[in-house]
Amino acid sequence: MSNHVHLIARAAKGYHLSDIIRDFKKITHHQMIKIIESNVESRRLWMLHQFKYYASRHSKNDNYQIWTNNNHPEQCIDKPFTDTKLFYTHDNPVRAGIVSEAKDYRYSSASNYAGLGGLLEIELL
Repeated sequence: MSNHVHLIARAAKGYHLSDIIRDFKKITHHQMIKIIESNVESRRLWMLHQFKYYASRHSKNDNYQIWTNNNHPEQCIDKPFTDTKLFYTHDNPVRAGIVSEAKDYRYSSASNYAGLGGLLEIELL
């Protein structure tokens, strides 16, 4: 999705999922700001203005805020709940009208589940 991420993840033994999410947000924040600041992004001035505004509302940020400071974690405690979340995640771009079929959304693991491979190597649930 263009403005949010759905993720089903777990941390390997010895790691904490909260640390992984923190690092993901930090790294992608810096990468996205570099891309937006370049002349490639046509909406860059508007986007930077928005990110600066949201940063001004939080003492933790000096310049820009891309990610929110909160997450909405839900523990996948059983297969039916996990399957519901997986379907919701895969169906999100379909409901948004971006694609007709979940497997066609480039940034989704739905293509992996359809046996077509994907951008990232994933572990099927």
